[in-house]
Amino acid sequence: RGPAGSSTASVTGMEELLSRSVPPLPPYETKEKAPPPAELRGAEFVRYYRALGAGQPRAELLTRLARDFGVDHGRVAEFSAKVLQAREQQREPGALLQAEDRLRYYLNPQYRGLFQHLGRLEGGLRFLVELRGDLVEGLATKAVDGPHVKEMNGVLKNMLSEWFSTGFLNLERVTWQSPCEVLQKISDSEAVHPVRNWVDMKRRVGSYRRCYFFSHCAIPGEPLIVLHVALTSDISSSIQAIVKEVLPLETEDTDKITTAIFYSISLTQQGLQGVELGTYLIKRVVKELQKELPQIKAFSTLSPIPGFTKWLVGLLSPQTKELEKNELFTESEWQEISEITGDSTTETLKKLLNNNEWVRSEKLVKVFHLPFMRLCAWYLYGEKHRGYALNPVANFHLQNGSVMWRINWMADTSPRGIAASCGMMVNYRYFLEDTASNSAAYLGTKQIKASEQVLSLVSQFQQNSKL
Repeated sequence: RGPAGSSTASVTGMEELLSRSVPPLPPYETKEKAPPPAELRGAEFVRYYRALGAGQPRAELLTRLARDFGVDHGRVAEFSAKVLQAREQQREPGALLQAEDRLRYYLNPQYRGLFQHLGRLEGGLRFLVELRGDLVEGLATKAVDGPHVKEMNGVLKNMLSEWFSTGFLNLERVTWQSPCEVLQKISDSEAVHPVRNWVDMKRRVGSYRRCYFFSHCAIPGEPLIVLHVALTSDISSSIQAIVKEVLPLETEDTDKITTAIFYSISLTQQGLQGVELGTYLIKRVVKELQKELPQIKAFSTLSPIPGFTKWLVGLLSPQTKELEKNELFTESEWQEISEITGDSTTETLKKLLNNNEWVRSEKLVKVFHLPFMRLCAWYLYGEKHRGYALNPVANFHLQNGSVMWRINWMADTSPRGIAASCGMMVNYRYFLEDTASNSAAYLGTKQIKASEQVLSLVSQFQQNSKL
């Protein structure tokens, strides 16, 4: 048989596997008594899935699973009608509640039964996290698409949110004595400030540093999300001071520690994206640090500002809006910039921002300082997505109830930091007694709590730049 024949065979194989693996939704009356699907079926699905190549073959399976084993729309329509009927006839509350319960039952997609079953198998939870990782990646690259797959992604995310709620999570601290594979995983998963070598790693778990992660009782010892903390005497304004290589000779002097700086939080499993782990981890670590070092008075982040440079370059592109360069810079700033670059068009400026060249010129670093700070303040405070902060890191910390406290110039001079945010970083400060009310205000009325420094930069932006 030619290649076409073999692909038909594989499609048939896939369909047969899915009909064997996905348990039918038992009738409502016998839902409690339905026997669980045979364990072998679940194990067979896991084996089959893992044997498929990443990319197209898995995408094909996920698409079929989402499309062919979803909700029984006929049943949903039937029971929706019965709910309406019970309401119109004003029957006793019991009848209405039961009609609603039936409807709720039939709103469950069939594949949910498969996921539930897999979650109970040994190693099943880890597998479901992998499978959701493939879904998240597939949706991002458009390898899988369409409403059915998006729906399945949401269903699985909600199931994982229940399985990975705080009661099942263990907080673990990493030290240089931790198992080698844990240190390796922490190092590999560092997404914010890449670990250069073992000396660097040793520094990050050494004195004046803390590193914690959450693991799950069903996947022991496996870091799911990692938080790095620096213990300092004031709120850090530069990452170089935290992650530069220094020999860890010093033993901690607790009198010097008054501040905890959260400088990196990384999810190690793509499949847990959107599952609320970061917020809980920060809260748990704050409690842990308060127990260990009660003298700590200030809790703050030193956070990256991903997307700022890209946003700024976008503003300089003539096609976005008819935007003159003097709408971003004052006359005198633009004059100075033109003198240094020898060019009065925005093209040169865009090129300088895209290739990081400007950092080598002390004059440019000096002249960009003020305008970039106020543009950055506006980007963080004023640019919105559905009314909330457009910047994802800002949105995360503001939802947790922090205050946008200080924007720091030349805080990350690594090539990565210059490329992402023109070298700027921001402190989000956690005033523990206010986090609940700040969080409620942000989520409810989209109000951002910010310091004098940030608000003053925002008003300078409003005076000097017209967007």
